[in-house]
Amino acid sequence: MARPSNALLVFLLLCLPSLTFALDVRDTLARLWRRSSRSVPAAGYSNPNDNGGSMLTKVLGTTYPAGQGEPVNTIISGNSNSAVLVDQETDGGLRNYYLSLSFSSECLGQHSGTDQQVNLGDGNGYLNETAVIRYNYGDPSLGACTETIKGGNHFRYWVQNGKDANTGAIFMAVSYEMPIAQDHDIVVNGYNLARDYIVGNISGTVIPTLNLTNSSTYSGNTSYGGYTYKTDISYVSGLLENTSIGINHNLSVYIPGVTNAVDGLVAVLDVSILEQPEESAGWRTRPKLWLLLLTVLGVSSFSL
Repeated sequence: MARPSNALLVFLLLCLPSLTFALDVRDTLARLWRRSSRSVPAAGYSNPNDNGGSMLTKVLGTTYPAGQGEPVNTIISGNSNSAVLVDQETDGGLRNYYLSLSFSSECLGQHSGTDQQVNLGDGNGYLNETAVIRYNYGDPSLGACTETIKGGNHFRYWVQNGKDANTGAIFMAVSYEMPIAQDHDIVVNGYNLARDYIVGNISGTVIPTLNLTNSSTYSGNTSYGGYTYKTDISYVSGLLENTSIGINHNLSVYIPGVTNAVDGLVAVLDVSILEQPEESAGWRTRPKLWLLLLTVLGVSSFSL
């Protein structure tokens, strides 16, 4: 194969930044298109109760509605940074945000526990949980295994993305469970506390669970993988009932005379990205174009 002239090589190398820029523009436009295809109300989500849905899960293996469900007590707003709403660990996505809160995917990628379903009123009907995410006790790799064994905070989540309500909001059913030796029953006040432990992880404060109202707000920053997130939290009423009726484990979770199993409040999280690695995901992958071109040209020994 004939070697290209130096002039041709210089020309091709000069063209590469333009190609890279074009690809970055394409990716940016794709993200904007995905965002524009959503319809996000000012609240950041659509109330499932308004369109035949529910803020209580359906626990598979029980008879519903005679059976009991668990509260969907936390929402990541569809008004959050669009990168955060992408279910991935790369590029500052949802799984990376969860890691910033000290929560990881299930132990060694193995799902445990009974599946639950929820109807978010978006036209998708009842769907299984997207995944279960567990508190990692400071160990992003194996901490979820610790939570599975000794218990702790965990949640299931679903995305509101159906044809009737494509908000992109993330709906989370958060609870604090006992060790596996105790069949992962929920601790006393474990739904309300689990929600507030996440808010506490974000804000760096102890949340006064028994004194919260629908005007309570918090804010804080969390970081992981080179990304720093700012989260503004508002507690909202009107999505869940303040009740123990129909709530899974309600006899052991509620505190008689103090609080119901569910206090009727939902924490709504609005997440933005404050900082990210200097090299975006696009630029981290683009050097492969240089290597590919140099190989094709037969000048892989050329040093930039």
